[in-house]
Amino acid sequence: MDINATIIGQFITFSILVWFTMRYVWPPITKAMHDREKKIAAGLEAAERSKRELELAEHKALSIIRDAKQQATHIIEQANLHSSQLIDEAKVQAKQESQRIVEMAQSEIDREVTRAKEALKTQLATLAVAGAEKIIQRNIDPSSHQDLLNQLAAEI
Repeated sequence: MDINATIIGQFITFSILVWFTMRYVWPPITKAMHDREKKIAAGLEAAERSKRELELAEHKALSIIRDAKQQATHIIEQANLHSSQLIDEAKVQAKQESQRIVEMAQSEIDREVTRAKEALKTQLATLAVAGAEKIIQRNIDPSSHQDLLNQLAAEI
């Protein structure tokens, strides 16, 4: 094979091109590729971190919801307990009030019975006096014989 000057010229030109490319072109390209690789790695790491944070946030949100439900259940139970206590207290107060009203009515009935008895005694005394007056055929003055009428009413 003949090696002629063209091949040597091409070889020298190719060598200069390789040297120039490796010296001036290749470093910025590799630097850009490394920078791009770092950005992609950082993006992937950030995405993975975000995914973990999202899972933690979801777990925390579920925990907060569960706690809120438990708290709401507890509040409802306390409200039901409080309402049943209020109902029981109201029942006790109603019974006490009804007992007081019954006692007042009974005392009022007793007073009315006593008044009726007194009125009956007075009417009976008046009738007795009227009967005695008719028997005696003489007029008895009720004001002068008030003591006698009171004694008669007490005996009845």
